[in-house]
Amino acid sequence: MGTANEKIVNAVVVGDVMLDSWLHGSVKRIAQEAPVPVMRLEGTEEAPGGAGNTAANLAALGARTRLVGAVGDDECGELLGRSLRLLGVQADLVVVPGRRTAHKRRLLAGGQLTARYDEEDLSPIPPETERQLLVLLAELLPGADVVVACDYGGGVFTPAVRAALASFPLLVVDAHQVAPWRDSAPAAVLPNYAEVVRLLEEDEDGDRLAYLTARSGRLLEATGARMVVTTLDGDGTLLHQAGVPPYRTYAEPAPQHMTTGAGDTYTSAFALWLAQGATPEEAAEAGQAAAGVVVRRPGTAVCTRYELLRALRRQEGTVQPPERLARLLDEHRRRGERVVFTNGCFDVLHRGHVSYLEEAARLGDVLVVAVNTDAGVARLKGPGRPVNPCEDRMSVLAALNGVDYVTWFDEDTPERLLRMFRPELYVKGGDYTAEMLAEAPLVRSMGGEVRVLSYLPDHSTSAIIGRMRSGEEEPEGTAP
Repeated sequence: MGTANEKIVNAVVVGDVMLDSWLHGSVKRIAQEAPVPVMRLEGTEEAPGGAGNTAANLAALGARTRLVGAVGDDECGELLGRSLRLLGVQADLVVVPGRRTAHKRRLLAGGQLTARYDEEDLSPIPPETERQLLVLLAELLPGADVVVACDYGGGVFTPAVRAALASFPLLVVDAHQVAPWRDSAPAAVLPNYAEVVRLLEEDEDGDRLAYLTARSGRLLEATGARMVVTTLDGDGTLLHQAGVPPYRTYAEPAPQHMTTGAGDTYTSAFALWLAQGATPEEAAEAGQAAAGVVVRRPGTAVCTRYELLRALRRQEGTVQPPERLARLLDEHRRRGERVVFTNGCFDVLHRGHVSYLEEAARLGDVLVVAVNTDAGVARLKGPGRPVNPCEDRMSVLAALNGVDYVTWFDEDTPERLLRMFRPELYVKGGDYTAEMLAEAPLVRSMGGEVRVLSYLPDHSTSAIIGRMRSGEEEPEGTAP
């Protein structure tokens, strides 16, 4: 799963904080004053942005998170502090008299981004604020496992603040300008493609992947970092390390207005996975998977640890052979996760199946679905079954959101798999009772629970196939 252990990580985020506001409304007419749309405001959503979003993501991913930054003595700064506390972040925000807290507002009409306007103060922080930040860092750094510096040019990173972070072993830097961080010798920096072009001061050649691959060594030398992650938006990322070819991750394309904050999410997961002992490649995959979660959501969003682990499971493959799946489930069990197991033919997937699988997924952390092979279905259901081959049936099940793993078995009962997987909960859907299940005593002998879930009448595979073949209603079946 990309983590070497599950220790609680102490993360310190330092940097430029801001408040993101999303103003939602609808457009019914054009203004008289100019040919511009008139938006009727219907709602506002606000969330921490910049370093605040990075900290919020780290907290959602399970890190014990402290945030160090500066805000103005205004209502926006107070709202930002309250929002961070509600998200589980302990925020040490130094209030700067007379300074304006950075605030970015985005207008969406019917879900379409129509305008954005920013209020921000990019002047360097005053000496007294710098002194307070240095005191906070001296207090927090000895107990930190990872430090993430979010440098967006907002004035927090004076030479003295950067120098205070220079000796930290696991320093991850997300900066619009990475050149000033070279003397800090960070563990990793995460520039985007445009920032790389500015850093190297070379004309781009149109092929971004080729451009970055050819300059991998130069990037490492220019940044002074052990690792450089160059982000390519919808094309994923390249991880650069000395002596090895760049390692690429792949992203699923998303509309541009849905990618706000995705880079912060990537940085958070990447830094956390490194702090937990993962390899740089595993950390890069974790970052990409986490970013993939938030780009499917409007506004400034966070990815939880549960969501990230589920996304990583999908990356490594939902359909798994029983022997490998047993090892994967052992890892989940060591993390204290609850395994739910069910089985069936699933010959023609229908609403009854989906309903009970969704219910099963809510009962634990990992849902495993075992599918009868074609030979097994033929023995159980008779001639003409299955209608769909085993590979197709497993592929359809693997596409359901609540299903984490799919495997197969050839025997008439799943007892062999139950012995291998040792689920905490064994569930069936249909008009069974627990006493009707021959496997129930085995599950209970291993300390598991047996539960029969509700089912939808007139939604059995046998009835559906019968109606397809004869045009007549058939009695409700008992097994999926």
